[in-house]
Amino acid sequence: MSPTYDLITLGRCGMDLFAQDIGAPFTAITGFDAHIGGSPTNIAVAASRLGLRVALLTAVGPDLVGDFVLAHLAEEGVDTQYIPRKPGTHTGLAVVGVQPPDRFPLVFYRHNPADIWLDADDVAAAPIEQTRALLLSGTALSRGACAEATVAAAQRASAADVATFLDLDLRPDQWAGPDALRAAMNRLLPFVDVVIGTEEEAYALLGDAPESVFVGGARLTPDQVAELETHIPAFLAAEKGHTLILKRGARGATIFTSGAPPVDVAGFPVTVLNTVGAGDAFAGGLLYGRSQGWDWPASVRIGNACGALVVTRHGCAAAMPRLEEVEAFIGNFQSHAGIRDWRLEIRN
Repeated sequence: MSPTYDLITLGRCGMDLFAQDIGAPFTAITGFDAHIGGSPTNIAVAASRLGLRVALLTAVGPDLVGDFVLAHLAEEGVDTQYIPRKPGTHTGLAVVGVQPPDRFPLVFYRHNPADIWLDADDVAAAPIEQTRALLLSGTALSRGACAEATVAAAQRASAADVATFLDLDLRPDQWAGPDALRAAMNRLLPFVDVVIGTEEEAYALLGDAPESVFVGGARLTPDQVAELETHIPAFLAAEKGHTLILKRGARGATIFTSGAPPVDVAGFPVTVLNTVGAGDAFAGGLLYGRSQGWDWPASVRIGNACGALVVTRHGCAAAMPRLEEVEAFIGNFQSHAGIRDWRLEIRN
């Protein structure tokens, strides 16, 4: 009997307001476009648009923003039947400025968001054993009942041999500090198969992250990148056969697996309009590739393509590409670059 879903994602959701005035300072914004958002929500949309059967496990408030989120998820083909309403809460909100190529000021309104109150009973009602993959968000561990619910979901998935992915999804303002982050992650990691994160996110988890890195905005120095990579083999050996996918922006991504040399998978050169959502598109593509039985380099490569397409577009969930768009994008790149099989274009 085949599983009901290809993917269940768990974690935050809300409304995203993206500035319509591209390049304008935040104080000069005159209007916003409304979309659904939150990393696990974006990944659910990304995977659904690629053709996967997807459900989202989260919570919304008894408010109009919650109505907006549920309606747009349904339009995207994401199953919403495991999304309860939480009395006394509000659905989260994020406001985003767009100042390409590298400034995207982001303000969260998450004083008491419904999704942090997803609880063990909500998880118990979801068919975790009836999915091919479970995608968890690191932010879901930061506060509220959702921390325990996330661990419970991971435990059930692990017991059922469901492939479990953790997107580190570091939002520093949701954490007391690096020590709190590591303590929460260490509870979850024994039940996770694949960890996905940027260099900065992985450094916050595995390295001795200074405040400038943890609070965001600071890129790692070459010495910090080298230090991070020295921590990875021990991390992989300590857990149950982890794979670590390190996102490196325009440089693509690197696959780390225990007992094997790292594999770099090149990115796609594009002109950046908006980087917000690129990592979620990457995860959607990666999960699609794995659902098709592809190896890691091929799966990462289509993830890179999805991320590259999204950074050329305005918005986040609304910018996620459909499979035919990704295939055309890769085909055009392949033709111009003289590549016969894009899945083999990796650097060991």
